[in-house]
Amino acid sequence: MKAELEKVKGLMADKGLDALWITSAENHRWLCGFNNPDGWLLITKNKSYVFADFRYIEAARAQSDPAFEVIMPSGAYLAPLVDENGVKTIGFENNRMTVAAFERLKKTLPDCSFEPIDGMLTDARSIKTQYEVEQIVAAQRIAEAAFEHILKYIKYDMTETEVALELEYFMRKNGAEDKSFDTICVSGTASALPHGVPRHKKLERGFLTMDYGAVVNGYHSDMTRTVVIGKADDEMKKLYSTVLSAQRAAIDAITEGAKNAEMDKIARDIIDGAGYAGCFGHSLGHGVGLEIHEAPGLSGGMGDAALKVGQVITVEPGIYIEGKYGCRIEDMVEIIPGGKRDLTLADKELIEL
Repeated sequence: MKAELEKVKGLMADKGLDALWITSAENHRWLCGFNNPDGWLLITKNKSYVFADFRYIEAARAQSDPAFEVIMPSGAYLAPLVDENGVKTIGFENNRMTVAAFERLKKTLPDCSFEPIDGMLTDARSIKTQYEVEQIVAAQRIAEAAFEHILKYIKYDMTETEVALELEYFMRKNGAEDKSFDTICVSGTASALPHGVPRHKKLERGFLTMDYGAVVNGYHSDMTRTVVIGKADDEMKKLYSTVLSAQRAAIDAITEGAKNAEMDKIARDIIDGAGYAGCFGHSLGHGVGLEIHEAPGLSGGMGDAALKVGQVITVEPGIYIEGKYGCRIEDMVEIIPGGKRDLTLADKELIEL
């Protein structure tokens, strides 16, 4: 049995659940090992099932963990299995299912009660196995190779879109199964937009922010590097140095048991103290795994939440001056016993092109 399935069965027992009905693609892949965006899982105390239609059934049989029985749904397939396994209380992904899908499920199983599991699986997924960390690192190494490539590839007459596409092409060509998200590649005044969209416009002089990542075996990487097209003036150097100092201070402080909110505050205080109060408008970071944004978060609103061994988080402070420019620097960090490991090796000293 996969360690993930064993962990989830323990959580089911703790919550008094007879079964789980899994509909999200990420949790489907995490639990059974087969990537099917249109599949479902039923996990009971005794048996576990993968449901795949005709399009995916052959792959499901070949790739699903042996602990799961693979079924191609036909007719009233769910109710008999629920009855066979003595299921009365089912946990469902209330933060993933639509109201319409939930109403259909209740109609199909009128004798069952349903319990929302909220972030139960998301929290469980936040603690990565060695295998999961290895996939994240593999994805990150592809992204870093893309960064080294793009530094040599960029020409002044290229557009932001061309740079973004070259990053994505290089990653796919060198082993990535996908990009982690829509690549952010914005220059000059557009670098003031934290989630700016690449434009069909030649690169502007000044900051060029590239936020992107690769996917390997379903696991994402996430990195941001800001370089300068042309030469940086003293004001730009100060801004960049402030962001880098804030990031390094936060990474230095990150360790097992550290408060998530405090990590955000360490970076934010440095930025605010340098005269950029109000220019760092997003959180310090987030978890990374089968989703590009997952638990845990690094923000001032995390209360007493503390970092746990096995979590992989981003550390990405930034400064954005409206109408002028912006800068962000992002690494991924793994929490290890008594400390942390920076998974990102790419250079982050100021680079002028």
